[in-house]
Amino acid sequence: MKDLRKKIIKKARRVVVKVGSAVVAGSPGVFTRLGSGIHELKSSGREAAIVSSGAIALGVRRLGLKERPATIPERQAVAAVGQGSLMALYDAAFSEFKETVAQVLLTHDDLSDRGRFLNARNTLLTLLRLGIVPIINENDTVAVEEIKFGDNDELSALATNLFEADLLIILSDIDGLFDRDPKKDASAKKFVLIEDVDSIDMDALGNGTNRLGTGGIRSKCEAARKAAHFGAATIIADGNSDGVIERIMAGEDAGTLFLPKEDRLTSRKHWIAFSTRPSGRVFVDEGAKEALINKGKSLLPSGIKDVDGSFEAGEVVHCVDLKGMEFARGVANYSSAEIKRIKGLKTTELEAVLGYKMYDEIIHRDNLVVL
Repeated sequence: MKDLRKKIIKKARRVVVKVGSAVVAGSPGVFTRLGSGIHELKSSGREAAIVSSGAIALGVRRLGLKERPATIPERQAVAAVGQGSLMALYDAAFSEFKETVAQVLLTHDDLSDRGRFLNARNTLLTLLRLGIVPIINENDTVAVEEIKFGDNDELSALATNLFEADLLIILSDIDGLFDRDPKKDASAKKFVLIEDVDSIDMDALGNGTNRLGTGGIRSKCEAARKAAHFGAATIIADGNSDGVIERIMAGEDAGTLFLPKEDRLTSRKHWIAFSTRPSGRVFVDEGAKEALINKGKSLLPSGIKDVDGSFEAGEVVHCVDLKGMEFARGVANYSSAEIKRIKGLKTTELEAVLGYKMYDEIIHRDNLVVL
C-alpha cells in the first residue's frame, strides 16, 4: 500500500489542494501551515494551486452571525465581507515563505462555456509558470442558484481538468472515508485505499454538512470520482493536523487515497462529462444506443426519435433512451430546431431537407462521452 501511494505521489507534478470551510475557520495557524506545506511542495519541483472555501465562514465570523445565512442574497453579502479577509490571511501567511498568491473567482458559467474554460486555463497556467499560487474560490458575490457549483468540492474536481493536475488533495475536518460517521461512532473504520471510486454507493453516504460549509463526505467522494475519470488521484485527509501536506507528499498513510481510472477521459471529454450543463435532450432508439455504448460510433440522425429543449449547434446535450434515461452526453453539431427536421433521416437526405449539410453526424464520437 505504501509503495503504491509513494509511486502515485512521486509521479504527481501538478497538485490541486482543496481547503474546506471547517479547516479555514478551524484551528489557529491554519494559513501558516498551508503556506509551509505549499512552499515545501513547490520546493520539490512541483506546481500547486489551492481551491479554498471560507469566504462565507469568515464573513459569518466577522459579522458576528451564529450560522450561515439561508438565502442567496444574504450569502452573497456575507461572502463579499469575508472574501477580502480570506485573501488577506493567505497573502500574509504565504509571504512568510516568500510565496505570492493570486485571487481567482469563478462561476459554473466560466467552466461550462468552452471558450471561457480555455481562457481561464490559460490564465491559471500562466500564474503557475510565474511561480504564483492561485487561490480559487467560487464567486459567491455574483453566483446565483443556477450557476453555483454547489460546493467547492466539485470546483476542486473540475480544477483538476482546468489545471491538468495529477493529484487532488481535499483537506477536511475528517481524516478520509470511514465505514460510518467517526464523529458519532468511535469504532468507525477508515478506508485507507479506494481502488475503484465508481464502486462506492454515493446514496448511502448521505449529504451531511456543517454550520459553516455545504459539502459533506458524499460531495468529497463525488469530487474524487470526477478527478479519477480525468486520471488524477485524490486524497481526503484531516486539514487540521500538523504538517498534513508534507506528510501526504512524503507518501505517508494520511487520509484515504482514491486511485485514478486507467481509462481516463481526455481533457475535452472530461469537460463535456462534468463541467458543462447540458441544454436539452435527444431521444435515441435502441440500435443507436447500442452503437454509441458498445461500438464507439457517432450519433447519426437516423437513430434519433425526438428532441426536448431548445439549444444551438455547439451546445452539450443529454443523450437519453426512449424511457428518458441518460446514457451519454455530447456536443451537438445541429440546433434543436434543425434536429427536429432531420430526425430519423439518412445522412444523404439532410441537404434536401435543410438546404445544406454541415455534418453527417448529430454528435461525433470524438465529442461524445458514454456515462
